[in-house]
Amino acid sequence: MASHSDTLVVFFGATAGANGGKLGSDEREIILLVWQIVDLHEKKVGKLHRCLVKPDSLERTDECKEETGLTVEDILKAEPLDTVLQQFQQSVSSEVKSLGRSSFTLCVDSPLVIRQALHPETSTKNLVLPECFFSFVDLKKDFQKCCPDATAAQQLTPASMLEYVGLPAVSEQSMGETEVSSMVQLTLHLLAEPYNHKFSCVETVKYKFDSGTCSKTEPVDSETVIRARGLPWQSSDQDIARFFKGLSIAKGGVALCLNAQGRRNGEALVRFINSEHRDLALERHKHHMGSRYIEVYKATGEEFLKIAGGTSNEVAQFLSKENQVIIRMRGLPFTATSQEVLSFLGPESPVTDGAEGLLFVKYPDGRPTGDAFVLFSCEEYAQNALKKHKQILGKRYIELFRSTAAEVQQVLNRYMSAPLISTLPPSPIVPVPVMAQPYLPAASSSRDCVRLRGLPYTAGIEDILEFMGEHTVDIKPHGVHMVLNQQGRPSGDAFIQMRSPDKSFMVAQKCHKKTMKDRYVEVFQCSTEEMSIVLMGGTLNRSGLSPPPCKLPCLSPPTAYAFPTPPSMLSEAALYQSPLLAAPRPPQSMTHNPAHALAYYPPPSTHVHEHEHELHGVLPQPPSVPLHNELLCSATWIDGSSGRSPAPPCSLRLLRAAAAWSPDEDAGPALQHRGQGHPQLLPGIPEKTRYCALFEKL
Repeated sequence: MASHSDTLVVFFGATAGANGGKLGSDEREIILLVWQIVDLHEKKVGKLHRCLVKPDSLERTDECKEETGLTVEDILKAEPLDTVLQQFQQSVSSEVKSLGRSSFTLCVDSPLVIRQALHPETSTKNLVLPECFFSFVDLKKDFQKCCPDATAAQQLTPASMLEYVGLPAVSEQSMGETEVSSMVQLTLHLLAEPYNHKFSCVETVKYKFDSGTCSKTEPVDSETVIRARGLPWQSSDQDIARFFKGLSIAKGGVALCLNAQGRRNGEALVRFINSEHRDLALERHKHHMGSRYIEVYKATGEEFLKIAGGTSNEVAQFLSKENQVIIRMRGLPFTATSQEVLSFLGPESPVTDGAEGLLFVKYPDGRPTGDAFVLFSCEEYAQNALKKHKQILGKRYIELFRSTAAEVQQVLNRYMSAPLISTLPPSPIVPVPVMAQPYLPAASSSRDCVRLRGLPYTAGIEDILEFMGEHTVDIKPHGVHMVLNQQGRPSGDAFIQMRSPDKSFMVAQKCHKKTMKDRYVEVFQCSTEEMSIVLMGGTLNRSGLSPPPCKLPCLSPPTAYAFPTPPSMLSEAALYQSPLLAAPRPPQSMTHNPAHALAYYPPPSTHVHEHEHELHGVLPQPPSVPLHNELLCSATWIDGSSGRSPAPPCSLRLLRAAAAWSPDEDAGPALQHRGQGHPQLLPGIPEKTRYCALFEKL
């Protein structure tokens, strides 16, 4: 018999879309439920019940109309799903009691109606399913136990099973009744001689997802792992488990993926208990989480372990407490202590075991990263903590959001494996080459530029050119400028110089809110002056232009310096976040290659040894002054037989930094080194003192 049950309820459901082997794959709502009771002891059969369900949407596929024969009028007269489920529970309980039985178990011809239809729909509609829908008997699997030579379970149908055992086909008039009557006949046949089958194999549906840890040495079957893409960035492991409601995810089997900046990238790797559940998960490709559709693909065990696996004893001890809600805190002051964090969270959200429930993320040398993970014993405490999102601790606002055990492992792995100082192979020093034209144009009020805002952080020059489409031909040479933040990472902004204000206006009209890599990008028309101020550290917003944050002193230029013969034009340009230079390099002589160097603006974190003026062929080190807070990255164009195209990026090494200055306080230009003799002035840059850096191709 079924586990501690003496009655089976043979159950069938149909949706307004695909049915049969594709039931639930198109997110269509349930419109029909049919059931009948079988007394396992007395081998008696109860009354056949057929109940229509009114969906939120009356739209039905042609296949559904043909199979069910239901009209819109029939569906409009029906009750909604929650009412029908209550009627089912009351009807079955009453009938079981009248038979003198105490318990029952559902019996279905396929797990799809339970796992892929009922559970996902009730989860989406926030309905509470009766407990009886969390366990069931799969008639196909029990039939295969009795008839091992039959076709594979996935290919079996009630009609084919009846035919295999030599029973006549059921000739009912309506969909659902035929299937239930066939299943009842099969059940009675398996209970009788010669099978005397006991329905003891009961499948269960998990009530909730169990968080946990995964070791890097743990074997993970690639046939059990999927990759979900397009997730909202704030989604937690519980949200992902809810998306796959009805399927059994392995303990700790949700691993949220992070990008290079340590932020969630909208992807997750999910590990199921077996390949059957993984295959059902793949059927939910492009199902919706809220208003977003989620893509589901196959993944490998190696990919899962790379994200979720860990070996840190500290993490294992932190996550050893069961059934804890994990919250991630980001943006903490580097001097923040455990007591300050506990006080920030307050008494309404007590942390599990006090300071023991806090895990500060640190670099290998012990420096804090500003991240921490916090454990809470219940959902209520975690919700109270999330209300502190973007409140102030010290002088910084703190971000709080849900996290997972896999994310704890991933963040710790990322920071603990990061090198303390970037190391690069030694490279000879070359003089500064000549650029064919000024790096930035003269400031102008002509609105011949466009600003791109909201770019994906992974976007490169090629992506921007593809985004521009047919308007690429109207971009000026050297006209693509990507803005980086003070860490040398993409800020999501870029400026593009067009050939005329009319062209920039057309681009702003045609490309505004066009998508790039699943993100929409805002495109605004602006002037060269506005572009220059933003690139040099100022801001451009609804309040207008704000100048760069620092006004630097005016210095006097040197008298004479020697430079090599200028090359005609650089072939490539790109940016590399420079390492700290701990010592000056000895002078080396070598043949100059014009593609090896570039005059550039370094990030604020760049420091150069003060005695580096001893190097051959470069300027002496000027007094130390602050640097601007943003970087410029310019696309260099090349002419070839195939026409004009953007040069591919190359990696550059910082050679040294030198000050650029202006003797004229009003003009405020910056330096560009050209030719023999004096450094040349580049007009139009709004700040009076800038830094230039020399980079070398790796």
